[in-house]
Amino acid sequence: MTDTTQEGAPSQALSFELKCTDGRARRGKVTVTHGSFETPAFMPVGTRGTVKGMTPRDLRETGAEICLGNTYHLNIAPGGKIVKKLGGLHGMMGWDAPILTDSGGFQVFSLPKLEIEEEGVTFAFKKGGKAIQLTPERSMQIQEALGADIIMAFDHVVAHPAPYHLAEEAVYRTSRWLERCRKAHTRTDQALFGIVQGSTFPNLRRLSVELICSQDLPGYAIGGLSVGEGHQLMMDTIDQTEPFMPAEKPRYLMGVGYPEDLVEAVARGVDMFDCVLPSRLARSGIIFTRHGRYRVTKGRYKADKFPLDTNCNCYACRNFSRAYVNHLINSKEILGSVLATLHNITFYQDLMRAMRQAIEEGRFESFRRAFLDEYLSDDRKEELDLEEVLGVSENEGDDLPWKTTHSVVPPTAVEENRRRSRRDAEVSAPEERMKEHKRASKGGARKGSKGNAKGQGKARRASSGRSQKPSKSSTSGKPGASKSGGKSGGPSSKSSKSSKFSKSSKSGSGKPK
Repeated sequence: MTDTTQEGAPSQALSFELKCTDGRARRGKVTVTHGSFETPAFMPVGTRGTVKGMTPRDLRETGAEICLGNTYHLNIAPGGKIVKKLGGLHGMMGWDAPILTDSGGFQVFSLPKLEIEEEGVTFAFKKGGKAIQLTPERSMQIQEALGADIIMAFDHVVAHPAPYHLAEEAVYRTSRWLERCRKAHTRTDQALFGIVQGSTFPNLRRLSVELICSQDLPGYAIGGLSVGEGHQLMMDTIDQTEPFMPAEKPRYLMGVGYPEDLVEAVARGVDMFDCVLPSRLARSGIIFTRHGRYRVTKGRYKADKFPLDTNCNCYACRNFSRAYVNHLINSKEILGSVLATLHNITFYQDLMRAMRQAIEEGRFESFRRAFLDEYLSDDRKEELDLEEVLGVSENEGDDLPWKTTHSVVPPTAVEENRRRSRRDAEVSAPEERMKEHKRASKGGARKGSKGNAKGQGKARRASSGRSQKPSKSSTSGKPGASKSGGKSGGPSSKSSKSSKFSKSSKSGSGKPK
């Protein structure tokens, strides 16, 4: 681990402290007008001024220190002028912590009937078909009205795969548009970030870094990824981009992604992330855990008394069962999506906290291997070509070197919640639940009779979220989508192996399939 305490270029709007590094992984702190946030950081996406299903109070409890708003959607409704009258996004949302707004470029370039000119982009508004033009100057005007702490330059995004000449044209146009954004940006309490483009062409990425970073800005983003290129090509592109970016400025990877994407990008020196995945997938019942993700709406969880994740201390996991969330989401009750979203975002925040701690302690590489080994299925490991990263893992189950203590709710608060709850037996710390499940499993194994063994086997399968005979649909149970993770959302499909646990799952510890 290398101590590299340093400050970024003087800025009224943003300062960046790079506290230490471990390999290429970086541990830092960003300070903006409305406070600060620790890096590496995951920023939940509040597209229309809210993270769906969450109050700002609940979002704070997950450990989130910064969230996002979307310029395109907020301009459509309620409109920049109204947001400004309501005190900007901070006043309107009731969120007194940092906020970042994107430029609207990604949303605009994904629209049909798009006309791209040097002046800007013209598109048809989906309600009524009215033609709307978005330019660099207009994007700055809207974002200044929204009042976010960090705002993004308007850039030219190309789809994947992109012809070389179109990707090259986008690189130069993005640079020219950044110059116009800088001239149009007048608020000194907002930090403007530039965005590096270049598709997956190494020489174009290097060119874009030179063009964008030559315009001295508080921070820079890696854009144009998470558009269907896949995990490995995404990582290769980061490898071709990040080393040439200023070390003293924060680096933001836009629209990413899956937990494996976050860990691997942090290993490559990225500081900031955002993605709709934890909240979007929660609404369809997909739950993220240390042992992979699963769909709680399946029939096998209909009577499951275990929490969504036995290693989590979030409000949902302290108080409710998988069976209850299964019932809520299948009944289309709003609370089901709320609880699933709260847990998923908590999982992401705890993952980032664990990475920050590992970097500080100089053990990020061992954490990286342990997490990927436990989280990913064998098929997914092979698909992502991670054999070189993982090597020979000596970690098994609960011996993994990342802690399960909640990033926000300390043990004392958990004890207080337990005392106040009427369901003391149901509300227990993750470590106690794990021990309890193991004792129950071992006790059943000693009884010996075939009938009892059969019954105990059923109980163990129920407690761990396993079914006796998985249906064909259970091999994936996930909406089809790009595996790179991104703004289009939807988890990647896995084979039946992807839902299996590590060897330690035989203990019947309540780990979901």
